[in-house]
Amino acid sequence: MEALTVLAADAQTQVTWLVRHAVMTDEIALDFDHSFRMAETLVAEGQLARGVMADLQEIDVILSGMSGGENTDRWTRGALSTDEGWALARRLARQVLVAELGDWQQPLPEISVIR
Repeated sequence: MEALTVLAADAQTQVTWLVRHAVMTDEIALDFDHSFRMAETLVAEGQLARGVMADLQEIDVILSGMSGGENTDRWTRGALSTDEGWALARRLARQVLVAELGDWQQPLPEISVIR
């Protein structure tokens, strides 16, 4: 849910979070990817509703489709507020949070970055 919370946040809130933690924009997608890999297990354990899997899979497809050297402009902090891929992923993340928690606006998580 924490990875989705960051993905669902408004673009300016995401930028503030990135700056506060001194991480790059791709951290949002990397956190989602790590969490998404556990989704089927969470569904099997009853900790995540099966009904949200389609939205999670679509987010994964969107973020994966934005990858590659030809898409570097999509991974800037500015792109968070202008890129349609980010906007669609944000809407889907909000849908999942509403389905799971009743509201998409959650406190953004604190992270520890090991360098």
